[in-house]
Amino acid sequence: MKDILSKTDILNDETMYELAQLFKMFSDPTRAKILACLHLNDMYVSDLADKVNMSISAVSHQLRILRSAKLVKSTKQGKEVKYSLADDHVTKMMEMGLGHILENK
Repeated sequence: MKDILSKTDILNDETMYELAQLFKMFSDPTRAKILACLHLNDMYVSDLADKVNMSISAVSHQLRILRSAKLVKSTKQGKEVKYSLADDHVTKMMEMGLGHILENK
């Protein structure tokens, strides 16, 4: 990681804007719940809606936002769509964030 940061002008305005936009995705409690669920298991929209106690429509809306931010990906399975975290970076961000919060509890 240090190699990436040393090769990039991390104070570049565009880079900092993109970083701020990424962290905004984690700032909404509903999106954080959805990401936490997907951190545990890949899930269908209906299962996510049950787990976070929201309508399928509301969860679908949040999933569209998360997908546009490249934090989740979808896989069509028959008539349904299964969602998962997009890649290992998202998994690590969830683990690090939750670890940071839970370390003093």
